[in-house]
Amino acid sequence: MTFCLRAFLILLLVGIASAQLSTTFYSSSCPKVLTTIKSAVDSAVSTEARMGASLLRLHFHDCFVNGCDGSVLLDGSTGEKSAGPNANSLRGFEVIDTIKSQVESLCPGVVSCADILTVAARDSVVALGGPSWSVPLGRRDSATASQSAANSNLPSPASSLSALITAFSNKGFTAKEMVALSGSHTIGQSRCTVFRSRIYNETNINAQFATSVKSNCPSAGGDNNLSPLDVTSPTSFDNAYFKNLQSQKGLLHSDQELFNGGSTDGQVNAYSTNSASFFTDFANAMVKMGNLSPLTGTSGQIRTNCRKAN
Repeated sequence: MTFCLRAFLILLLVGIASAQLSTTFYSSSCPKVLTTIKSAVDSAVSTEARMGASLLRLHFHDCFVNGCDGSVLLDGSTGEKSAGPNANSLRGFEVIDTIKSQVESLCPGVVSCADILTVAARDSVVALGGPSWSVPLGRRDSATASQSAANSNLPSPASSLSALITAFSNKGFTAKEMVALSGSHTIGQSRCTVFRSRIYNETNINAQFATSVKSNCPSAGGDNNLSPLDVTSPTSFDNAYFKNLQSQKGLLHSDQELFNGGSTDGQVNAYSTNSASFFTDFANAMVKMGNLSPLTGTSGQIRTNCRKAN
């Protein structure tokens, strides 16, 4: 082997090993991918506003389990879909299937399911009035999913403030970033079984709010009845979530923990009065979340069907 060829191969291997995400990753290989995803997300959200929150949550539940690798989309009884935090709860898979089908028609075998999830999360926030941000791309898909990792890594709606801070710190986030990301609960809904204990047993809750929520969440039965996470403006991405916490109208125990005499009260106060700073911090934290342990270069695969490995 000549010296030049050997040097070239070394450089090639180094380049593969240090492959980085880039906002222009598909600019030549699939130039219409971003507009295709946006159009599909806009259509899904206009049909059902809640879908925006569902797609955002899918991305979060993907990234917090072994990185942003599309593993949450894999079918199978031992996969992440069947984990406690996800079973009978995660939704939006059909929207991702539709987007993947459209993108495969445009550029077969080029765009990963993980990247589609990441862009769809951003477009969902924008569709509901929230901030936009540039999404670094170039993730590849995992061929496996881990139910045990999903059960251990995803924070519980019953979490204490210290447990929330720890769960996010384990992924490299500060407490401030955790509060910003929790602001995603300004959209979406939750099932009665998840918040029943709070509305019937906890005292740091607005009495009128608790009574109104109980009307749709009996003390027994109705486990899948839904209530909005943000009682004020459930389909608008805004800072009302933080104002609700100040009034003890957090639906989940973990929500109210952010404003309960603890170390994050000040950040909730700040976001409640400054929507722009919340939007900025949320967008920056979303980019950081999208960068959690992505598969790049020759790692992983580009799944043809987001539900199963190639």
